Amino acid sequence: MSSLLKIENLSAKAGGKEVLKGLSLTLNAGEVHAIMGPNGSGKSTLSYVLAGRPGYEITGGKVEFLGRDLFALAPEERARAGMFLGFQYPVEIPGVNNVYLLKAAVNAKRRTAGQPEVDAYEFLQVVRAKMKVMQMDESFLSRGVNEGFSGGEKKPTRSCRCWYSNPRLPCSTKPTQVSTSTPSRSSRAV
Repeated sequence: MSSLLKIENLSAKAGGKEVLKGLSLTLNAGEVHAIMGPNGSGKSTLSYVLAGRPGYEITGGKVEFLGRDLFALAPEERARAGMFLGFQYPVEIPGVNNVYLLKAAVNAKRRTAGQPEVDAYEFLQVVRAKMKVMQMDESFLSRGVNEGFSGGEKKPTRSCRCWYSNPRLPCSTKPTQVSTSTPSRSSRAV
């Protein structure tokens, strides 16, 4: 089985406080992992460090994602390579609707893979079909990204973004089931 993510002796600080201390973990393709622990134990910190969120200092160790040095990649390169981070408290982006964000993310990933951009009509048909499967109202597509969303609306919207982008490694700072495009596989918080 090939290694998707290999973490060796990872240590990191958040706000000047060491939160991750010598963490080692290997995730192989097709596996599902859940990291659990009390508040402040480093679960969200790990997700943020992996995604490249600013404000986290790596103090030791190394991480490989798909055989590449993860820390040599900018956050947007990590996303294009297939890493997805779903935030528990996502920011609102007024004036940018969800369908635009989804299409822009998919096309960025396709460009990286040397594929042509997705046709707007085809994209909308696929997104609508996935929304029906997830039992989401189509009105979410035209709403501003997370704008005025309740907590109950943010979770399925985050899941829809993850499902449509079909990441190699979905991470979440809050446990939530996120189905990938292969119905027999699911991923939980990492």
